[in-house]
Amino acid sequence: MDSTDLLKKVRKIEIKTRGLSAQIFSGEYHSAFKGRGMAFSEVREYSPGDDIRTIDWNVTARLNHPYVKVFEEERELTLMVLVDVSASGKFGTNVQFKQELITELTAVLAFSAIQNNDKAGVIFFSDKIELFIPPKKGKSHILRIIRELINFEPKGTGTDIGGALRYFNNMIKKKCIAFLISDFVGTNYEDAIKVTGKKHDLAALRIMDPREEKMPDVGLIRMRDAETNQVVLVDSSNANLRRDYNLWFKQNQRQTTDLLNRSGVDHTLLCTDQSYVQPLMNLFKKRERKG
Repeated sequence: MDSTDLLKKVRKIEIKTRGLSAQIFSGEYHSAFKGRGMAFSEVREYSPGDDIRTIDWNVTARLNHPYVKVFEEERELTLMVLVDVSASGKFGTNVQFKQELITELTAVLAFSAIQNNDKAGVIFFSDKIELFIPPKKGKSHILRIIRELINFEPKGTGTDIGGALRYFNNMIKKKCIAFLISDFVGTNYEDAIKVTGKKHDLAALRIMDPREEKMPDVGLIRMRDAETNQVVLVDSSNANLRRDYNLWFKQNQRQTTDLLNRSGVDHTLLCTDQSYVQPLMNLFKKRERKG
C-alpha cells in the first residue's frame, strides 16, 4: 500500500474511532478501569457533612479551625492490547474482514486510554511475537499503532495465544489493563490466561464472521485453511456435513466461553457484520459493576 492510501485509511479510522472514544467509550472506560488508589490532593476548610476521619489535625491545630484532607483517584494506568495478526484475520464475507474489525477495536481502546491520560501499547502476535510497541501517551503514538495494524505483514500464519500471554507477562511487570483480541483459533492457552488474569486486569474480545458459524449450501467448494494453507474439496450440498460443521463450531465456541469463564476473564463476542458499540459498552458496564 502506498503512503497516500495508507494515510487515507489511517485518517478514516482515526475519525471514526476517536469520535466513538470521545462521545461514548471514554467515560465508560474511566469507570470500568480504576486507578491504583487514592492520593492526597489538598486540604480545605471543614464543611458540615464531611467525614471527621479526614480531618487534618495538624493543620486544624495550627490554624485553630477544622480542615480536612482531600483525596483524588490516582488515575494514570497502562493499557496493553494483545492483537492477533494471524492469517485467519484475513477472512470476512459481508461488511469487513476480521482484521479490519480488530484494527478499529484496537484504535477505540487506545484513544479511550489516552483521553483518560493513560499510556497505551500493543503486542502483535501470530504463532510468534511479531511486534511489541511499548506503552506511551499521545495521539501520534496511537496513529503509529493504527498505521502498523493497517500495513503490517506478519511473518507467521498460525496462532499461539499462550506464547503471546507469556511474552506479555515477561515484558510488562506492573499490573495493567489488558485486552486480548483474537478469534481464539489457536493452541492450548488455559494455563497462560489464568496466570495473566491474576497478574493483570484482563478482558477478551472474541472476533467471528457469520459465515464461520454455518456452511452455505453451494455445492462443491475448495476451502483453504488460512493458517496451515491446507486445501480440501468440500461438498457443501451434503446436509450431514453442514450439520456436523455447525455442531463443531458451536462446541468450539462453548469450549472457549467455558475456558474464559473458568479463568475469570471477562469477555464478549463481536461479529464482523454487526456494530461493536453496544457489546463493548456492555462489557465496560459489567466490569464497572464488578468493581
